[in-house]
Amino acid sequence: MKKIRIVAGDVSAVAELLDSKTSEDIWDALPIENTVSTWGEEIYFDIPVKSTLDETAKEVVGKGDLGYWPTGNAFCIFFGPTPASEGDEIRPASAVNIVGRVEGDVEIFKSVRDGANIKLERIE
Repeated sequence: MKKIRIVAGDVSAVAELLDSKTSEDIWDALPIENTVSTWGEEIYFDIPVKSTLDETAKEVVGKGDLGYWPTGNAFCIFFGPTPASEGDEIRPASAVNIVGRVEGDVEIFKSVRDGANIKLERIE
């Protein structure tokens, strides 16, 4: 499995990408830098990848999941409920491809604010 580092302000985490076409496309596009938007306990930002929903697509995701949102060509980091969630579930705005998972404590992303810079880079 391929590993990436996610750096947003003072927050840094390691994540593992799954073995999928969308994950490969993201890996090939690295490094990626942008500014984030937040939506409840989700961070998302545009990336230069175009993909459609695939066999990993889910409408409810797990804490620490990394997703690709085809509707917005966006990379998503999920660490808690969103405005679309019912109860404790973690629900994206619409279905996302699951492309990886953050290792360790994803609660650290709660300190990342809307408009913060973010960078995804390969760990080789």
